[in-house]
Amino acid sequence: MDENIEFFAEINRVYDYRPRREELLEFTRLTPFRARLAEKLSGGMKQKLALACTLIHRPRLIFLDEPTTGVDPVSRRDFWTILQSLLKQGITIVMTTPYLDEAERCTRVALMNRGSLMREDTPEGMKSAMVGEILEIVCDRVRDAAALLKGEPDVREVQAFGDRIHAIVTAAASGEEAIRRRLGRGGIHVTGIRRVEPSLENVFISLLTHLPVPGETQ
Repeated sequence: MDENIEFFAEINRVYDYRPRREELLEFTRLTPFRARLAEKLSGGMKQKLALACTLIHRPRLIFLDEPTTGVDPVSRRDFWTILQSLLKQGITIVMTTPYLDEAERCTRVALMNRGSLMREDTPEGMKSAMVGEILEIVCDRVRDAAALLKGEPDVREVQAFGDRIHAIVTAAASGEEAIRRRLGRGGIHVTGIRRVEPSLENVFISLLTHLPVPGETQ
């Protein structure tokens, strides 16, 4: 691990790197593992080491390509704690991530699909731009319920999330009444319905849902 950081210091012409190396190992909590070969590190430790190597020459801007992909939840949390500390030091971070809960932490987000930009804004700006209110529905036969709600006039959009459904309606009160009525007629038991705030995942799915079909005339 020491040798990895030394290598990146030298290629960036940082010759008095030892104090900085000690600082970075402590910062990333890698000091106890400094003698371990990089190939013997866990996925989370490898990402922290890569970040330490990147920071050895004190950059003001860093690019990270899916730094937490394949990393366990605890290491993901630690990595984001480190990134938040870097932001406080005035370092600008540009990163890609497939995890929309991580994107919520960013100051500005660009949502992309197949290499094309769908929307770019602050997380709050994106969520506030969603039209309608979101009702989270817990019920049995989720797939059947989702299919039924797609034909309900009061429901603008249906999004399935595992054992739950998010229905986007114009108004929560009248929307809930229509949903209970529709699912009741379909013989589906509803455990609960509640209004929830939109997430970036809701925004992303909604944008994908309304993308034009290839070859379709607008």
